[in-house]
Amino acid sequence: MSFFINGMQVKRLIRMTMSLIVVLYLPASLADPVKVSVVKTAEGYQLLRAGEPYVVKGAGFSQGDMSSLAKFGGNSIRTWHVEEDLEKGMALLDQAQALGITVSLCLNIARERHGFDYNDPEVVKKQFEQAKDAVQMYKDHPALLSWIIGNELNYDYRNPRVYDAVNDIALMIHDIDPYHPTTTTIAGWNEDLVGVIGTRAPALDFLSIQMYGDLINLPRYIKKAQFKGPYFVTEWGAVGHWEVGKTAWGAPIEATSSMKANNYRKSYEKVIASAPHQALGNYVFLWGQKQERTPTWYGMFLESGETTESIDVVARAWNGEWPANRSPGIKSVHLASRRGRDNIYLSPSKKYSAKVKAFDPDKDTLTYAWSIKPESDSVKHGGDFEQGIADLEGLFTASQTPKASFRAPSKTGAYRIYVYVYDGNGAAAHANIPFFVRAK
Repeated sequence: MSFFINGMQVKRLIRMTMSLIVVLYLPASLADPVKVSVVKTAEGYQLLRAGEPYVVKGAGFSQGDMSSLAKFGGNSIRTWHVEEDLEKGMALLDQAQALGITVSLCLNIARERHGFDYNDPEVVKKQFEQAKDAVQMYKDHPALLSWIIGNELNYDYRNPRVYDAVNDIALMIHDIDPYHPTTTTIAGWNEDLVGVIGTRAPALDFLSIQMYGDLINLPRYIKKAQFKGPYFVTEWGAVGHWEVGKTAWGAPIEATSSMKANNYRKSYEKVIASAPHQALGNYVFLWGQKQERTPTWYGMFLESGETTESIDVVARAWNGEWPANRSPGIKSVHLASRRGRDNIYLSPSKKYSAKVKAFDPDKDTLTYAWSIKPESDSVKHGGDFEQGIADLEGLFTASQTPKASFRAPSKTGAYRIYVYVYDGNGAAAHANIPFFVRAK
């Protein structure tokens, strides 16, 4: 008997060990998967879970308070990666299960724009095996809803073989996990791309589309393309920073929290709710907070944890009624009597004022906080990580009232002034205005 085994045997042994760990980790009551399927109906398509129609009221979730999603009426989350640490991954699924929330897990599939070569069969095979290991780890958890095979793999892609790899993974999943459907997400709508995916990845059960300001046009795009298949909208929400007007120095102009809430409402009513037999699920972005150009652009929560008006709107769409405590809103915000689109130039160290008009549907007493940050210089895209930006200290002489007084920074450059409005009951509103400091 030899004590040496080849590489393939090692990989097989690792996979067998991981599968055994999963079985040992889960109590018997949690080891039974729940069947999820997409079925054809006379009207179009239907998502079934445990044989019953399942309407996804979902949100993109990375970290934060999952229980708040259940509190506001949500029933599903999607991730952007699969946790390689089994204990952490199971903890997420167990928490979701306890809250009555399902999970669409996104497999860690590499993007061409990050240097992955889909012409290299060895690295493609290695990725396939890693995906298989991940599926083996989590496929039997009852909270699992679907498998997302990669996030926005089309972003800056050139090689269509990426979708051959996606199809191979989908076939593998169908073989070892017949209980859960498969999908892949695309950034935006591209009729040619949808055709490529349909040809190269026919094993997918549905398509997942991610759109922001352009989402309002999705019904028109689908009609023009004569696309008849089922789909999810796996990211939608605020108008993207690449879709808005910019200042003369290139700073994107961010909407107020109230303007964003109105966009969430319009997107849900006119797009998502209007196609119930084709748009089988959706995940609003983002149930949490992140830095992407600003700390407030995409998160439905503030960094300090307060909810915003966008959550009110989504909760009403899910439940048919407003939350018990409504978030405050923004009527207007001005810096030196001008608005964000007015290309505001300030002089170094000179005194200025900014003013916000806010309201609260519940007539709560409002408090205010102002801050100034340097403008983000990030050129990252596709949701890649951005480092947070610290507030500048010592500029304000009054910063806790609707009207703030401050001195402009002394250093030439681009900045942004932020205002936060709190209702004292865990909800808030926000707005910001970009400005540029230069000597006259």
